[in-house]
Amino acid sequence: MAGNFWKSSHFEQWILDKGDLLRERGEDLKVYSEEEYQKLMIFFTNFIQEMGQCKERELGTQCNENTRDRPIQRMQAIATACVYFRRFYARRSFKDIDPFLLSMTCTNLASKVEEMGHLTHTKLTATFQRAMKKWALFDPQQMALYHQIKHHHISETEFCLVELLDCSLIVYHPYRPLLQFRNDMKNASVQNAEHLYQDAWRVCNDSLKSDVALLYPPHMVAIAAIMVAALMRGGYEKDKELKNWLAELNVDYEKILEIQQMLFSMYSVWRTFDEQTQLKGLLEKIPRPNQINQTAHNVHIQ
Repeated sequence: MAGNFWKSSHFEQWILDKGDLLRERGEDLKVYSEEEYQKLMIFFTNFIQEMGQCKERELGTQCNENTRDRPIQRMQAIATACVYFRRFYARRSFKDIDPFLLSMTCTNLASKVEEMGHLTHTKLTATFQRAMKKWALFDPQQMALYHQIKHHHISETEFCLVELLDCSLIVYHPYRPLLQFRNDMKNASVQNAEHLYQDAWRVCNDSLKSDVALLYPPHMVAIAAIMVAALMRGGYEKDKELKNWLAELNVDYEKILEIQQMLFSMYSVWRTFDEQTQLKGLLEKIPRPNQINQTAHNVHIQ
């Protein structure tokens, strides 16, 4: 992505303080424990990622070869949707907009912002329904309610989302810094740099299930992902080239370690998250608007 992160609205408005984030989340933390909230966010990140993959299949026959060769852009669109989702609920409660409606809206908006193709309402609804089938969460009556979501609901929710984001729609992700770090590691003769890059890419994907995208710059997330990937591969203490390369980076390693700890904490919660037995109860506790078809126009954003 072109532009200077340090002069962007992402840096100026959307690198949040952890204490402020927890205070803003207070309304929902009256209903959920912090671990339960994290599990719910893990689910919705997975749900948005599944919607993104369904969208790719919907657009597959329309994509040209040049588009198919852009994995960074494709993942970036999904990641942008996840960040929009997290930013909204960093400021508002689940009771303000139904999270399934917001997940559809974030997916659609991110696809447009990242120039990855526009979905008609019919195709957007189809991707939503395919993603829902993966979990089989709802009884027919509840599913029928979600089938009532109309184009104007998405449009009005998008209006509220863009308003809350203060039109700050450009999101910087760790994928591009990670690509540059891969090239730097290869030039520094770091062993298995390509495999490390691929593992770190997956860690960056997983990082969307935590709060790190709300709290830290993307290049720091990329460095932490490399270190986590190295630890998962057996540690980097014996990899002299990698240690030397990391030592030469001009970065605040206290923050890198904070990111690492958050990622390992997320993995720990994720491992204990049995969707079959826990997810339905978490979803039933969501403080919902009076009606699912309450238009986003009626949601008071301030």
